[in-house]
Amino acid sequence: EAQLVESGGGLVQAGDSLRLSCAASGFTLCDYSIAWFRQAPGKDREGVAYIAYRDGVTHYADSVQGRFTVSRDSAKNTAYLQMNSLKPEDTAVYYCAAADWGYSTTWWHTHEYDYWGQGTQVTVSS
Repeated sequence: EAQLVESGGGLVQAGDSLRLSCAASGFTLCDYSIAWFRQAPGKDREGVAYIAYRDGVTHYADSVQGRFTVSRDSAKNTAYLQMNSLKPEDTAVYYCAAADWGYSTTWWHTHEYDYWGQGTQVTVSS
């Protein structure tokens, strides 16, 4: 059974950093494209970062460009989202997702992904 489990969320102050982890089981995560999404109360789920299986190319939402970095560690079968210079508007539940295709030009669409974690809460105070 394929499964993704997020961890690393918490309560931080504006300007702080967090590193989210996404541990995979039942499949090899590095053979999949990986994305991070977030959802704030009353808002749609939003794609924030992506790394393609095919060539490792990354993409980021404009709102996080230059502050967030997505990566993966094949030895640990885990993906990461490093979040720096956090802002109150980054407050949301963060989800990781995986897809078995090598690259997508519409990576921010939730229906592109085969597997989803349950989410981890990130709260950024002023």
